[in-house]
Amino acid sequence: MKLLIWGAGAIGGTIGAYLVRAGHDITFVDRAPEHVQAIQVTGLQITGPIEEFTVQAPAFTPDELQGQWDTVLLCTKAQDTRSAARALAPHLSDSGSVVSVQNGLNALVLNEEVGAHRVLASFVNFGADYLEPGVIHYGGHGAVVIGEQDGQLTPRARALHTLLRQFEPNAVLTPNINGYLWSKLAYGALLFATALTNDGIADALNRPEDRELYIALAQEVLRVADVHGVTPEAFNGFDPAAFTPGASVAAARQSMQDMVVHNRKSAKTHSGIWRDLAIRKRRTEVDAQVGWVVHFGEQHQLPTPISTRLIELIHDIEEGRRDQSRDNLAELHAVLPNSFQTTGESA
Repeated sequence: MKLLIWGAGAIGGTIGAYLVRAGHDITFVDRAPEHVQAIQVTGLQITGPIEEFTVQAPAFTPDELQGQWDTVLLCTKAQDTRSAARALAPHLSDSGSVVSVQNGLNALVLNEEVGAHRVLASFVNFGADYLEPGVIHYGGHGAVVIGEQDGQLTPRARALHTLLRQFEPNAVLTPNINGYLWSKLAYGALLFATALTNDGIADALNRPEDRELYIALAQEVLRVADVHGVTPEAFNGFDPAAFTPGASVAAARQSMQDMVVHNRKSAKTHSGIWRDLAIRKRRTEVDAQVGWVVHFGEQHQLPTPISTRLIELIHDIEEGRRDQSRDNLAELHAVLPNSFQTTGESA
């Protein structure tokens, strides 16, 4: 296939490199000129415990790009979705499609910019990081799922599923992509909470003193998903059924442990959120991920106090008003329902 990958960072760079190696005609676009130049000169290098290889492929900054494509994989940060959609629109053929391969509900933004009939959604949970210009660290396998927004198993969805299996052989074609995306919102909220500290993902989720906090946060997100009419899907140890009303404490704790086990397998110990805050010193995707939970909670008149406070705390770190520390978790504990603060048994 001939594809345009818009955003050659952790997600787009990793998937794109594998597709180049599989023989596909891949063109990369990235707004970081030093990254583009490195790809042009020395190639795109994938490093890490899974494989080490380098591929050669055309790469451009948005202002340099010319031509049109039938398929665009949008792999930017979630908060850049609207501006990226407007920049890529002239390069999308009249019958072309855009696939959101991002964190968050970004297909909703793309629908407004290019039309819902031209948008597919994808969910990914593999571990990767941008290390330096031209170099991506691929640290661990994870779920890769694609589907049409309306659930139809169309020929274009099947073709893209076949394509993605050349990156991740266990990639899934689903009639319920929104279920996966909402589960990732819940799991992503947990990752944002871990990034308030300097603990790695597995270490943070494994702390007994914080277990009920993470359970309460996941429950809050999934309550919003439920009133929004979404049926969440399980992936990589995250079992949404364990965080729904009526689920047992044991089920929730087992899912927490399963997530710890999954993350222990990855060479990526900390989330991309943590890297944004601690290493790259830039804004995170918190508004474009957890912000959707608060937005739809307000729409359905369902309070989301933990998610709301989490967003505020991440903003404090982004803007230098507080450091990453385990002390920040006390701020989230303070807004838990009384039943959690006293017994933890409402899990």
